[in-house]
Amino acid sequence: MTETLKQTSPHTPLDYLRRILLAPIYDLAVETELTTLNKLSSRLNNQIYLKREDQQAVHSFKLRGAYNKLNSLTEAQCIHGVIAASAGNHAQGLALAANKLGIKATIVMPKTTPDIKVDNVRRFGGEVRLVGNSFNEAQAAAVEYAKAESKTLIHPFDDVEVIIGQGTVAKELLQQLPHADVVFIPVGGGGLLAGMAVYLKQLSPKTRIIGVEAEDSACLKAALAAGKPVDLEQVGLFADGVAVKRIGEHTFGLIQAFCDEVITVSTDEICASIKDIFEETRVIAEPAGALSLAGLQKYCQQQISDNKPGGESLAAILSGANMNFHTLRYVSERCELGEKKEAILAVTIPEEKGSFKRFCQTIGNRAITEFNYRYTGKPSAEIFVGVRLGGSVQERQELLQGLVKANYQVRDFTDNELAKLHIRYMIGGKSANSAAKNNNEQNDERLFSFEFPEHPGALEKFLAAMGEHWNITLFHYRNHGAAFGQVLAGFDLDKNQQAEFFQHLDALGYQWQEETDNLAYQTFLN
Repeated sequence: MTETLKQTSPHTPLDYLRRILLAPIYDLAVETELTTLNKLSSRLNNQIYLKREDQQAVHSFKLRGAYNKLNSLTEAQCIHGVIAASAGNHAQGLALAANKLGIKATIVMPKTTPDIKVDNVRRFGGEVRLVGNSFNEAQAAAVEYAKAESKTLIHPFDDVEVIIGQGTVAKELLQQLPHADVVFIPVGGGGLLAGMAVYLKQLSPKTRIIGVEAEDSACLKAALAAGKPVDLEQVGLFADGVAVKRIGEHTFGLIQAFCDEVITVSTDEICASIKDIFEETRVIAEPAGALSLAGLQKYCQQQISDNKPGGESLAAILSGANMNFHTLRYVSERCELGEKKEAILAVTIPEEKGSFKRFCQTIGNRAITEFNYRYTGKPSAEIFVGVRLGGSVQERQELLQGLVKANYQVRDFTDNELAKLHIRYMIGGKSANSAAKNNNEQNDERLFSFEFPEHPGALEKFLAAMGEHWNITLFHYRNHGAAFGQVLAGFDLDKNQQAEFFQHLDALGYQWQEETDNLAYQTFLN
């Protein structure tokens, strides 16, 4: 493992250890608390702790690495100022660190960045330049500005000084919890995991280090499989603080050498952990901030499945709490699914009086959380129903088996993203093309999901690009306050139009996926 590290870094593990111990960050950063999560500890049969990086002045650990990096610069490197591209916590940490040291900081941010983050950077003394609709466009602009204006570019994670600054989290954690069995650390570009792992493994080799990634942004998992950093084709944007396409070169070498395991978690599991953190601490973690606790909970659930005794000391890092308030609507809708406390089902019931009552009697004392239905005049009806559970996959299986035994046709959509994101809000009618299909005529509706950068006029631009060329037969969009919007759209396409349509999709540059064969669409809207 150390041979791999020698190839990617001029610094030895001992160099990192020494420099983390001596990192001059505490005239700006603070030593954050280690909070015991009593309710969760009882529920999961382990002693669970949360390292509270939300307590930094910028509500994120990023201040540590940024300040350590700026402290290492020469006067010549600072004379024209520093620059970085960031849509979030690195921007705020760098702005405050530069302000403290009297260095001019310029932050290039995508135009899609929420106002709260732009305002915070300016409040901390940074100059903001809004460029492009994505991080990649902002990053490219920052590189050009750095060259043209002789500014020093500060990388958010793949920099030795930044890694050392982030490693100070481990120094504090080991003092606060000397005998931790497992430490769970969130992974985006890998700066925090690399810095903490190189420190912890040298001083506490028995402590297991587990990196936690979002399923839809698992660049470390991809790199470990390939044996080197690789680019993901696309990344999910819910946990935007870890939405990184490629793990860092410096960070990857350290992670290979000192990290024991990597766990990936779903959006719903992250939402459940945001709720748990709030209930224990009254802090609202951002999705990336709750990522490591979601991994910890998944680890504990596996312990339960494997009949392991538990009783370990487990620590997770609350890496940030810069939540966009409007995102809470989405979190509240999805956290019960993440806790395994809700099942989303499609159930076929007879179209006759008393059917719904009999269905409720069949599911017993379980509460109905959602019920969607529309009369179609057919002998049977499709209902979209949410059912509250106690918190286990086994109970969901028992519910499904009970319904099948009672002669109901059931489809489980609990893990169907299209059903959870769009279909549940659209129950109510079938397309005119469906009627044509029932009369043995051709049904030309094709369904697609799209993702596009959120900014004023973005939806109008999307509609103009698509609606002027093809007839839109179905449309659903809901703004969740995120950087990217999610659209579900149906189009009336005959065979002669399809080649031109797909060429147009590719030229637009939106991320898209065809959903025509998705069972949720076929059940309720086709």
